[in-house]
Amino acid sequence: MIDKKADIFNCGRELFYSKGFKDTGISDITKMAGIGVGTFYNYYSSKEKLFFEIYMQENEKTKKLIVESLDLNDDPITLVQKFVTQMISAMNSNQILKEWYNRDVFNKLEQYYREEDRNNCGFLHDFFTELFKKWKTEGKIRDDIDDQMILAFFDSLTYIDTHKEEIGIHHFPQILLFLVEFIIKGLTDCRK
Repeated sequence: MIDKKADIFNCGRELFYSKGFKDTGISDITKMAGIGVGTFYNYYSSKEKLFFEIYMQENEKTKKLIVESLDLNDDPITLVQKFVTQMISAMNSNQILKEWYNRDVFNKLEQYYREEDRNNCGFLHDFFTELFKKWKTEGKIRDDIDDQMILAFFDSLTYIDTHKEEIGIHHFPQILLFLVEFIIKGLTDCRK
């Protein structure tokens, strides 16, 4: 049995990756998938909905690969900086993820991302929750700060990233690197 939705998704992913969001049309996707435009609308209400679904999957997959590549024995500063640096590199080298910084796309993408993130914290939240607990027991980060507060520091980075236009898109992603550095250095300053 042919899974038309999967075909649309896969063709859309291939086209968005090679041509970008703006230069990919529904007709391009349906032609590649060998279906009519009406069939596309049976599965997705718009090109944006398809793209957002593809983006979310690509983002999650990339984060998982980065987490798998990390050495969990690295000190907290090194580990978190590696994660953020690799994520920025992936966003710059992946045409789909690069759309996060495309003015024509990011407002709607950020809104979709916030709605999806509210419904699903995802594996990354769980990964960092466990990692922070581990670091606390090892004395690598401050124990006078509540676990939820530590997570809130990192959650605030996502909030800042989803408001990059108000802050000034020309500052991104460098501002995130500095904020990560400041947060993790503050958290690892275990002097009493």
